[in-house]
Amino acid sequence: MTDAVETQAAEEPVQLSLGDIQLFVQIIDLCSKRGAFEGQELEPIGALRGKVVRFLESNVPAEEGAPVQGEMDVEPSEEEEASS
Repeated sequence: MTDAVETQAAEEPVQLSLGDIQLFVQIIDLCSKRGAFEGQELEPIGALRGKVVRFLESNVPAEEGAPVQGEMDVEPSEEEEASS
């Protein structure tokens, strides 16, 4: 990066939208579904997921109406399709 770009990036605060946070919940769901977490990791991950979902539910405007806990629109991998 150039000095000007680095300076500009350092001055701009990081912004997270409710959509970004909802995507985080969907990533947790996808990773869990694919077995990315070990058993002992599931409790704190589930607790964090629950806290994030409660935050989203209390902050999503009513007119959006999109479910917070929906799954990601991700095509199953070849491995997942073979096991089905």
